[in-house]
Amino acid sequence: MNYLELFGTLVGLVYLALEYRASIYLWPVSIIMPAIYLVVYYQAGLYADFGINVYYLLASVYGWMAWSWKKKKTDSAQPAVELPITSMPRKVYLPLTAVFVVCWLAIAWILIEWTDSNVPWTDSFTTALSIVGMWMLARKYVEQWGVWMVVDWVCCGLYLYKGLYFTAVLYGVYAVVAIFGWRRWRKEMISEPQTENE
Repeated sequence: MNYLELFGTLVGLVYLALEYRASIYLWPVSIIMPAIYLVVYYQAGLYADFGINVYYLLASVYGWMAWSWKKKKTDSAQPAVELPITSMPRKVYLPLTAVFVVCWLAIAWILIEWTDSNVPWTDSFTTALSIVGMWMLARKYVEQWGVWMVVDWVCCGLYLYKGLYFTAVLYGVYAVVAIFGWRRWRKEMISEPQTENE
């Protein structure tokens, strides 16, 4: 039994509960979880997933700051307010899609050319989509849940294939909870005064 993977799964469940609640405390947990999975993914030969966890560490610091210290644009003398949940602006869709495609192709090429990965396209797909999803989460866009649904289902199958059974179950739970998270965030977004996150 891989006890480190089991511990990472438990930390992941805590992270999921905090994300569902849109709690700012998801970010400290989001710093601990990648540190655990750096080891787990390296041992499993999931090199893109290993690499994405370095990004997760950095993005978690950014997300924590973005959620905590967002200032009202109308008056810089106002105290800091927490970033509200909003819909992603339409102007962001095309650039974000381009970032995803470029990352997917670049990561796949690196895995094919420089590693012994036997799942380069799937590993790079989930990694590239996770890059986009993490940025959307840091900006508190409700659509991030849709991205995570896709990532979670694909990862669930990938981890089953690689024998990471605890992690596969965790991502299966993530995928189901993402549906409820999307509904909850939509409800909270409707009840909050709307300002565009740019």
